[in-house]
Amino acid sequence: MNRREFLKVSGLALGSLPLCRSGWAAPGSGRRLVVVFLRGAVDGLSVVVPHGESAYYESRPTIAIPRPGIEGGALDLDGHFGLHPALAALMPLWQQGALAFVHASGSPDPSRSHFDAQDYMESGTPGAKNTSDGWMNRLLSVLPGERSPTEAVSFGPTLPRIMTGKMNVANLPMGKNAAHPMPMDRPIIAEAFDRIYAGDDDLGRAYREGKAARGQLLAELQKDGKEADNGAPMPTGFPSDAQWLAKLIARDKSISLAFLALGGWDTHVNQGGQLANHLRPLGEGLAVFARELGPELADTTVLVMSEFGRTVRENGNGGTDHGHGNVMWLLGGAVGGGKVYGSWPGLGGQDLYQGRDLAVTTDFRHVAAQVLQRHLRLSDAHLERIFPGMPAGNAGLSGLIKA
Repeated sequence: MNRREFLKVSGLALGSLPLCRSGWAAPGSGRRLVVVFLRGAVDGLSVVVPHGESAYYESRPTIAIPRPGIEGGALDLDGHFGLHPALAALMPLWQQGALAFVHASGSPDPSRSHFDAQDYMESGTPGAKNTSDGWMNRLLSVLPGERSPTEAVSFGPTLPRIMTGKMNVANLPMGKNAAHPMPMDRPIIAEAFDRIYAGDDDLGRAYREGKAARGQLLAELQKDGKEADNGAPMPTGFPSDAQWLAKLIARDKSISLAFLALGGWDTHVNQGGQLANHLRPLGEGLAVFARELGPELADTTVLVMSEFGRTVRENGNGGTDHGHGNVMWLLGGAVGGGKVYGSWPGLGGQDLYQGRDLAVTTDFRHVAAQVLQRHLRLSDAHLERIFPGMPAGNAGLSGLIKA
């Protein structure tokens, strides 16, 4: 293992010396983006249910979410679509206009491989396997302002594809594990690596910036821990992680980009109860996140995405298989919420992609580009750097992000 690889797996930020841009606003004075990736391909037709379409019920005789008004039924959104009942915690955000969905969205690439589809959505270049960096790393490179060690933070055991690249990104485990000591935190080891990376080359600078980012974030975590305990235990699962993350973001104004991933969405078997048990803490966690952000929600957009959807027809095991089109979620103060966006293709036999899947009528890059251009206020030239080769078009997205 070379020195660069060691820095990557050790959890320290890795990248070349960031460029400083005088004349721009300082980090933390603007807006932020949080991306939540649901690994395993969540069933978008169960998340936002097309209860107004008979083909949905014909294709799923045992696992379809019942129509609104029936026990266990979808929560009506607009007369045609409804929200999975396990996501009831999100309904107040929908009613307040802070939550929206883009249906029949996803990657134009036809791959049904989890690995390839996730790679394409994280690189931002569907169908191109030779892209070396992730689109959020490229996004970081064009954000205005002086660089900060904690401007971009990835939460998880390793740095994900979407955050890899030349720009430095802080990487921390989620929740209570984030403050656990690492080998690098032992003084004798830290001193040894301080000597090894004492030079003024790119790796030396990356090491010191990574160490500074970890120190800054750990200080925030320790302060939060003392305030949160107060004699009461924290809840478990994603809601507690989301609460912790919201407090960290609200406290550290320099965080402009954040990423986290959640697994367990590959529902080939017994989808009904399994999916509900995953959606409930996800919905509760996002609701907690929005509540804990408080006024900071006005400057925050949360984008929830997954690599592809699942088949329209249920399989013989009470589940669904790898599909194509899916639904993207957007939450935040800048979101034109209370609406399902996109061009709905329908679920009739002639409307299905390859005769089996929900078609993709909205490229996921167009949804992300709306957030980047209208919320983060980036230019067309910036978008071309972040999503090179992205085709034109944003039909059905008017009003998704407020000006």
